[in-house]
Amino acid sequence: MLLNELAQYLNNVEATVRGIKDAYIERYEEEILSLDRVNLRIRIRFSNGNLLELNEAITLENRQINHLGYRYHFQDQKNQLIFRYDDTPHFPNLSSFPHHKHTTTQVHATTKPSIIEAIAESVGLN
Repeated sequence: MLLNELAQYLNNVEATVRGIKDAYIERYEEEILSLDRVNLRIRIRFSNGNLLELNEAITLENRQINHLGYRYHFQDQKNQLIFRYDDTPHFPNLSSFPHHKHTTTQVHATTKPSIIEAIAESVGLN
């Protein structure tokens, strides 16, 4: 059994994913590694062919959700990037290092959005 805060976090994500209209959930995987650690992998295909992939490594520390790593990738039906948020440490000159957002033409400094915010952004651009 997961700790309550982590279980609630996963329940909120699942409810948000299930609430997306005009989409098919190709993958929804909660890999429970311990009572306080989970890897989350989600793949959502929209009816227009766009694809949203969400990946998080999550722990619970001092009753707070902590992200060890994340990637929220959204692309169109032609496999062209629309946006991707991640924390891969390959842009050390950005003020938000290691957090950043890729768009079709640039990399932007940004704070980490929540997974629910990334879902909402993809739905809004769909």
